[in-house]
Amino acid sequence: MRILITNDDGVDAPGIEVMRAIAAELSDDVWVVAPDGNQSGAAHRFTFGRELGLDQRSERVFSVVGGSPADCVVAGMTYVCKDIKPDLVLSGVNNGQNLGDILNCSGTVAGAREGALHGALGIGISQGVDYERTNEVNWTNAATYSARVVRQLLAQVRSRGDAYFNVNLPFCAPEDVSGIRVVPFQRFSRSPMAYYPSDNAGKFFIAIPETPTPLDPENDFGLLMHENAITVTPLMLQHTHHELAGRLDGMLDL
Repeated sequence: MRILITNDDGVDAPGIEVMRAIAAELSDDVWVVAPDGNQSGAAHRFTFGRELGLDQRSERVFSVVGGSPADCVVAGMTYVCKDIKPDLVLSGVNNGQNLGDILNCSGTVAGAREGALHGALGIGISQGVDYERTNEVNWTNAATYSARVVRQLLAQVRSRGDAYFNVNLPFCAPEDVSGIRVVPFQRFSRSPMAYYPSDNAGKFFIAIPETPTPLDPENDFGLLMHENAITVTPLMLQHTHHELAGRLDGMLDL
């Protein structure tokens, strides 16, 4: 099995090395194509109309200069590994959880999605952080459990089809992980993105000042944060709202 790794924290981020160790448990044919710098929040952005650079860092490790995670997967699938297309695209391990509606802006999730669009099994993996206590990430749970999760998804999802996956590891001690839950992602009551003032006059950030409520305890956010569960969320490439399409078909007219 050929595995392509990407991320949105950058090719030099610690999570890449964690992911390489995870991939090494699954295959000895592992390639990395990742951004040269941080691309968090890039979502599924492509770089059109501007040249990108491909820098070989070491054997089977490349960075895309100025590129997004989606750019990296395209370069990996259609150029770096064009002789034998990867069967599995692993995106991450992200520094921090990707939960709820936040996955819509996640470069980590976009890397997995673009892998699926190219016919691979795409899996985004994120290691949770307890931001109320620290900004430091402990990679132990990602390193301990991720390969087990990926193996089971590979065994169960035999047809690549329309699916890709978002996986989050809790920030508790490994012995306190309660299990694996396959759950929906949390739809928030409103977008968590907001204007956040800077200390510099006239400047501001786009940030997530607080988590919108209420939260469903059976969705990814509640189970990861409060139940110490590994959350696995299957996602679809086909975004069409079929029920609404069927209901509106023939109802709209000039």
